[in-house]
Amino acid sequence: MKEKLEIDRDACLYCGACVGVCPAEALTLRETDLRLDESKCTLCRLCVDFCPVGALSVRPVPGPAPAGRLRAEAEQVDVVVVGAGPAGCLCARDLARAGLRVLVVDRKQEIGTPKRCAEAIEPATFADAGLEPDPLWVMNPIRAAVLYAPDGTPVSFAARSSTETGYIIERKIFEKHLAKDAVLAGARFLLKTAAVDVVKDGERVCGVVVERLGARTRIPARIVVAADGVDSMIAKAAGLKTGNRLAHYMSCFQYEMAGVRGLDEQAIHLYYGNEIAPGGYAWIFPKGHALANVGLGIKPLKRAGRTAQEYLDDFIARRPGIFGGASPVELNGGGVPVRRTAEKLVADGLMVIGDAAQLVNPVTGGGIRLAMVSGRLAADAAVRALRKGTVGRAALAAYPRQWEIREGRKLEKMLKLQHFADRLTDEELNRLARILTGPILTDMAEGRFLGFLRLLMKKAPALAPFAVKYLRS
Repeated sequence: MKEKLEIDRDACLYCGACVGVCPAEALTLRETDLRLDESKCTLCRLCVDFCPVGALSVRPVPGPAPAGRLRAEAEQVDVVVVGAGPAGCLCARDLARAGLRVLVVDRKQEIGTPKRCAEAIEPATFADAGLEPDPLWVMNPIRAAVLYAPDGTPVSFAARSSTETGYIIERKIFEKHLAKDAVLAGARFLLKTAAVDVVKDGERVCGVVVERLGARTRIPARIVVAADGVDSMIAKAAGLKTGNRLAHYMSCFQYEMAGVRGLDEQAIHLYYGNEIAPGGYAWIFPKGHALANVGLGIKPLKRAGRTAQEYLDDFIARRPGIFGGASPVELNGGGVPVRRTAEKLVADGLMVIGDAAQLVNPVTGGGIRLAMVSGRLAADAAVRALRKGTVGRAALAAYPRQWEIREGRKLEKMLKLQHFADRLTDEELNRLARILTGPILTDMAEGRFLGFLRLLMKKAPALAPFAVKYLRS
């Protein structure tokens, strides 16, 4: 019977070992895409013998399903957290510190990669997360922000004290640091483990189904925390509506670039305009020593037939004084939700945190601090519920209540500001840049708009009614 080489892509680590031993050059690896040219394969089985995880096999055609697909039952835990990003790691850390049995599963084989982030940290982040800045992952302090209108007019605002200093971090190392803290607190991690479904007892979520290295397993849990990002599958599997419409997304593309010069490295630089980034903005976030994250986000419905990468390439090409000697050392891409928080953050036995619940600042697109705050609030509510012996929606509802008090109201204001800014023409943006001041921008970043409205009434009265329409609470 004819045979063929099969690749179990769920188990494959994309380490490249098989490519190195293949004498026929039938295997090639591009990032996480292992490809087989069957016309070259001689079925010598060297790759099968060499694979460290058994992801390769030679089977008859047609062959049986790969081994290891039978369901197994894992030991029950108190909480299983799906996703090892900032939200999931902080949640797991606090849960474990409370003495609970916590398991974190993540579909990636390395925490922190791939990077889908511009790596800017708000000043309040460390205090909110119970962390101290660590030179292992803090790359560069940020003490100011410079906003550029479409015509290049700059508006700056600076930190008023050391407590208002932000940072650019190395997120890959930062997330591993968060995971380490969770492990030291008592949590366990399973990587390259994709949560593919929830387990239900009636309407109550009581675990997850995972696939790990080719095997499918049921993990019983008293509470499931969905921290699996903007493309969350677990919340949807549980019946919560966390999907996004195209109008609620920013399409983002970024280069990490070396050789970026001619800018203040202790400031972030934000560029606005419908020709630069329709519906969004471009950014330069210096990481120090001529290294910077350079990217932009656009609204897909406004893109005029061009991709985010094409807008970014044009942005860079038009600024040879900054990028003339620069070159990318990393490529990043992803989507950012810019909409209201998901309607429901809890269900019976389930909590949704971080990007999975659209907990993102709709003006900046920033979500690291908000993700970690949501993780900590969810952990606190889960601990209280488990100690009372009930994990129903009502018991877990303390989490969304506290979120609304602490962050939700401010995010609602920022969404109104985003709606207002999204409707401005380039000429109106230029006009605003000529009258805005640093203190006014600082207030707006905190959701305080009264000073801005007074400024418009005085210096741009034609825009004032328009602004009131979107900013009035």
